Amino acid sequence: MFLRRSIVVFVLICLGCSAQSVPPDVAQRIERQVRSFYSVPGGVKISLSPLKPSEFPNYDALTITFEGDKKQNYDFLLSKDCKTLMRMAKIDLTKDPYAELMKKIDVAGRPTRGNKDAKVVAINYDDFECPYCSRMHQTLFPQLLKEYGDRVAFIYKDFPLAEIHPWAIHAAVDANCLSSQNNDAYWDFADYIHSNQTEVNSEKSRDGQFGALDRLAMVQGQKHSVDGAKLQSCMKAQKDDAVKASVKEGSTLGVEATPTMFVNGEKIDGAMPISDIRAVLDRALQQAGVAPPMHAATAASTPSQPASK
Repeated sequence: MFLRRSIVVFVLICLGCSAQSVPPDVAQRIERQVRSFYSVPGGVKISLSPLKPSEFPNYDALTITFEGDKKQNYDFLLSKDCKTLMRMAKIDLTKDPYAELMKKIDVAGRPTRGNKDAKVVAINYDDFECPYCSRMHQTLFPQLLKEYGDRVAFIYKDFPLAEIHPWAIHAAVDANCLSSQNNDAYWDFADYIHSNQTEVNSEKSRDGQFGALDRLAMVQGQKHSVDGAKLQSCMKAQKDDAVKASVKEGSTLGVEATPTMFVNGEKIDGAMPISDIRAVLDRALQQAGVAPPMHAATAASTPSQPASK
């Protein structure tokens, strides 16, 4: 009995050492400092976890939780004398965050432009109705494709913002119907829509816009001699499972607006100036051991364009 009581007392002591509550006066000071330093809105609740041993001498670890519209946890360090609070991010250098991100993107069956076997892959989450996507598209094609086509693979994924772009999903489905039969038909359709969005927007009704998209897709299908009946059947069905899966995938990667492009995992938000896109492409090529192309002198970069949200 004595031995059992001794073990229980020992366990309680250990638990107390590893999970000690932050003293109330210290917790108040921490909250005031955190609210001030991070400009935390008044409606956000802040709570502190018990202290735990850390791997850093003279510091304990604690988690600070912020609860507002959503709940977020952040790890901090508190000095043993309770005079210093630090937030540190531990980074695992054994993993490549860009490579890990690229593993999460499914490009199976997606149409490709450029060198399909390239060591650098640029994946763009696109919305056919988005005006900023149109600017990005016209920057990528033909200019950057001419410069990098033998070194980079360009791939589009669907990310239609249906809340503000009502015909974007229909356009994505039509494009995918084309790509299921012919790679070039997809890209010619993408080129045309991104250069002529007003042609679809000029239709007065939603059905009129959908009809215009179907007609334009049929034109590309005929141009590339695809199976017309199969294409019509696909467009009529308007199965958007693949489109929704692409949107879900992009959301898990932090895509919130269009265009959003990942170049070997490095993120480009919005229709950036061509010089900025070149810088990312060149860096990815250099890191992959491929010499970037020579660039002719260009005029000063245009201001960055925001993404559609």
